[in-house]
Amino acid sequence: MSDASTSSTPQDIGTGGSRGTGGTSGVSAPGAGAAELLVDFILSLDGCAAGEGWPGWWGLESPEYLTWLGEQPDSMTLMGATTYRLMATMAEQAQRIDVSEEEKASFAQMAQLPKIVFSSSLEEPLAWPNTILISTDAVEAVRELKRTATTPLTTTGSIRLSHSLLKAGLVDRFRIVVFPVITGRTGLERIWEQFEDFALELVTARTFDGGLQLLEYVPTYLPEPPGTAWERTGGAEW
Repeated sequence: MSDASTSSTPQDIGTGGSRGTGGTSGVSAPGAGAAELLVDFILSLDGCAAGEGWPGWWGLESPEYLTWLGEQPDSMTLMGATTYRLMATMAEQAQRIDVSEEEKASFAQMAQLPKIVFSSSLEEPLAWPNTILISTDAVEAVRELKRTATTPLTTTGSIRLSHSLLKAGLVDRFRIVVFPVITGRTGLERIWEQFEDFALELVTARTFDGGLQLLEYVPTYLPEPPGTAWERTGGAEW
């Protein structure tokens, strides 16, 4: 892919695919023959993707975790407009402000990776190198990408996009890395408050140095909770 950002359609991006993983009930992950789609979050223990005043990775990235990140296979990164705007700005700032060398290297590496942003509001030219703009419906575009892509697909951030793809049953694996910190009142981007109900089948678990926990699941969307004989009275707070 060239360094210039460009507008495209899913059919333009490639052909082929890799193995998918099936689910068990409800709207579940797609079967074999599709390029694999991974939804990937890094979170605090209380489910926040960031915290006011906290450094990247909450300052807790361990060498073992960073080595593991570097060993992950090449993939096409998917994101929504909000995440694109945030990360493109951070990538530009990272080279001139006082952040860790690991953060600078991470953004420099991501600039070289192929990226797709789904947006009807962004316009070309896009500032972040190696970015494709798709303005059509994201769910249908990703459905086509899974049929034609030659590499795995991975989301970054993009809470609303990730939820839509999970709900549509397009996600093969749902991975979170939990950092051992509670951001509490300083927490930003509280992920789970924006999600509906999903069943999760645990397929991988790992602990990195420093207590970081990797959990990887096969997700299944639940149109409604399974039900209970208990009747909850009162408000949402205990």
